[in-house]
Amino acid sequence: MSVEAPRRIVLLRHAKADWPQVSDHERPLAERGRKDAPVAGRRLAASGIAFDLALCSTAERTRETWKLAVQELPERPRTVYDERLYEASPGELIAVLNETQDDVSDVLLIGHNPGMQGLADVLAGSAEGDAQTRMERRGFPTSAIAMLSFAGSWKGLEPGVATLFDFWAPHE
Repeated sequence: MSVEAPRRIVLLRHAKADWPQVSDHERPLAERGRKDAPVAGRRLAASGIAFDLALCSTAERTRETWKLAVQELPERPRTVYDERLYEASPGELIAVLNETQDDVSDVLLIGHNPGMQGLADVLAGSAEGDAQTRMERRGFPTSAIAMLSFAGSWKGLEPGVATLFDFWAPHE
C-alpha cells in the first residue's frame, strides 16, 4: 500500500472493570463491561473498517473486552498483545504505533485511560462534524471509541497529523 493512502487508527477503551482484591493489571470486567464490550464490537463492525491489526494491552480487562468485541466483527484481525500498552502515555502509544509496518492501513488499539483520551487529543489536529465536541463533553468513558485518520507512513505519525472523524460512547 502507498504511504500516501489514508490510514485509520481506532481507539477502544476497555469496558467497565470490576474492583476485586487483585492487582490492577488482573482486574476483570464488571457485569456492565461484559454487556458493553459486544455493543462496542457491533459499533466497530458498523464502521465498515476492515482492521489489519489489533494492538491490545495485556491487562485482563482489555483482553476480555477484545475477546467479547471481536466476536462482532466480520473478520478477526491479526492481534498482538503488547505489555507496553498498559499504563502507556500518549507519547508511548505513538512510539508503539510508529513501529507498524506500512502495509498495514487500519489499526485498532485497545487500551486504557488516561492514555487513550490523551492520544486522541494529541493526534487530532482537526475534527469532522461534532466528533471533538462529543469527545470533550463525554470524556473517554469505558467502551468509548475514537476514530482518526491520517496520511503518510506510520513512522511519521506524530501529534496533530490526524483527523478525528468519529467518536462514540455507550449510554449516550
